[in-house]
Order: sequence, then C-alpha cells, then structure tokens
Amino acid sequence: MTAHIISAVRNNIGFITLDRPRALNSLSLDMVRAFTQVLLSWRDDPAIAAVVVRSTSEKAFCAGGDIRFFFDAGKATPQSGSMLIEDFFTEEYALNHLTHHYPKPYIALMDGIVMGGGMGIAQAGPANRMRIVTERTKMAMPEVNIGLFPDVGGSFFLSRTPGRLGVYLGITGETIGAADAIHADLADVFIPADQIGALLQLLETSAVSDVRESVARFAEPYASHALPDQSVLARNRAAIDRHFQHDDVRAIMASLAADDDAFAQRTVATMHKRSPLMMCVTLEQLRRGAGMSLADCLRMERTMVRRSFEQGEVTEGIRALVIDKDNAPQWQPRHLHEVTRESVDRYFQSAWPEWAHPLRALE
Repeated sequence: MTAHIISAVRNNIGFITLDRPRALNSLSLDMVRAFTQVLLSWRDDPAIAAVVVRSTSEKAFCAGGDIRFFFDAGKATPQSGSMLIEDFFTEEYALNHLTHHYPKPYIALMDGIVMGGGMGIAQAGPANRMRIVTERTKMAMPEVNIGLFPDVGGSFFLSRTPGRLGVYLGITGETIGAADAIHADLADVFIPADQIGALLQLLETSAVSDVRESVARFAEPYASHALPDQSVLARNRAAIDRHFQHDDVRAIMASLAADDDAFAQRTVATMHKRSPLMMCVTLEQLRRGAGMSLADCLRMERTMVRRSFEQGEVTEGIRALVIDKDNAPQWQPRHLHEVTRESVDRYFQSAWPEWAHPLRALE
C-alpha cells in the first residue's frame, strides 16, 4: 500500500483501491502519483487483462481533490505554495488523460460520493470504460460552489452529455443519483450496493474473457432500478434543454426566473449562490470544450486553473464552505451584471508559450 492506494492483481485483473476513508478518498498529490505509477506498470503487462477501481469506503468512491491542501498551498509562501498547486494539477490532469486512453478495460465502481477529481478518474474513454453506480451514488461536478470550474476533463465529458445536461450540471454544480447519471451518459450500469461483494467475487474467481461484458451481464437483473422515470434529469429534460440553450448566464437565469415550475425556481435559487464569474467561465469552457480533444481540453483547463488561483475566487470559496464554514463567500464580482467579457476571456489566455505548457506532451 502506498499513499492510500492499494493495488493487487487477482484473476488477471488489476484492482486499484482508494483507501483514505476519513477524507472521503480526496486525492492528494501522493495518491495521484501512486495511482499513475500503478496504471503505467500495468499498461503493457500481458498478465493484466483489465483494471477495476474502487474504494474501501461505503461513503465515497472519491470526493475530489484535497481542497484543504489547495487552500493551505494558496496561503503558503508564493513560491512554495504555487509549486505545490502547479504540480498537483499538472499530474492530476496527466492521470485523467492516462485513464481516458487506457488500452485495457477500465471499470470504475462509483459507489457513494463521486465528485470532481473522482469523476476525473472514473470517466475514462468510451472504447474501454465501464462505469458502475449504486443507490448510494452521489455524483457531481460541484466546483462552481467553491469558486472553481468543472475541471479534470469536465470540458470534455460534460460537453458531450445529451442535450444541455452538461451545461446544467456544470453551471449549477448540482448532485445527481444513479438514474440521473445513467440518463446523462455519465454511468453505464446500476448494481445494488449489497451486490458489490458478489460482483467482486465473480471478477476475482471466475473465468472472465471479457470483463466489461461480464459486468454488464451481472447488472442486467437490476436495470429496472435506474430507469428514466426515476431520474430527475429525465423528468425535467425539456426544461433543462430550453433554459440552458442560451449562450449567456444572464439569459439562462432570466429564462428560469420566468418559469413558474418548481424545478426552474429551485435551479435559479441555486445559481444565485454560485460564483457569478465562475458560472460565466464554466459556460464558455463547455462551449469551447465541445469541439476539442481531451488533450486540448486538459491543456485549456490547466491554463484556467492557474488563472483561478491568481484571481482568488477559489480560495475565497474554500474558505467560506470548508475552512470557516460560514457559507457566505464574498464573490468578486458579487453580481452577474458586473462580470465582463474581458474577465472571462482572461481564464483562457495561456500563462505559457505553447512549447512550455505543462501538458504540452499530451496527444
């Protein structure tokens, strides 16, 4: 075991288990490095047919990056704090790229909380992925709640959800369950939490020629547990597509405010709590990401995260929601009408020449 990452090989399957339960498996830099090292060591090993990623905790698959670390690093001396933050995001995004392009079946058992960085290590490329949810799954890209944007490849996977679901999820930061995740194409199959042990036993002991097919067959009896009629997103899909089709956050909020439906009113109330600037940045991010490769999305996000810590919105968000817990962030600017085009565009202006970008090697 290294840095809260347990790796083991059984029945020609590599198992990576996140084991930092007290922190809901929030990713540290050491965890990112250990995770990456294991995947690289297995990538070309003919004895490893597939990879399964899971957690020792019933509460969380992975709650994201270690935001207390971000806060402490942001408050440290400029040089040491900046270097820690730079290293974390460079290496985390490189890990996201590795999982997306992993050449072997990659199964993510997203039981419990799966948010932010947890989504980054679960939303692998469509060619080889199998994403499992349970009735305990609580999924979100909640970054706008802390003055950030949906990173770890969110530009890519949120912009490719059906209709405007990704825009809704990115701008509001709302939490969804299993049926919602499947409806939004952010998960593939549902398995009851009390059947996880049986699934793992099957994978660890039975002759399995196609791991993804075996998981899909195992999940078949439970398909009715996560049907569209159980999905809040499915029930409100028409409203989401209508309101979030606008290319301006103010227009989205005006459209919601004019709708008397309870869902629309709850949504606009939620958006009033978010960072006005980061909602606008997120909308622009997803618009751009829809036409970009994953590598280009991650390079864009790497630029955006540096700008985020320069601007300071994320530090204030973490302070208000995690450190002081006063739930009263002082967003800058405080009002949506004060957000300028220039302030949004700055997030996409690279801090490095192309040849010096920290993720220039990604393909």
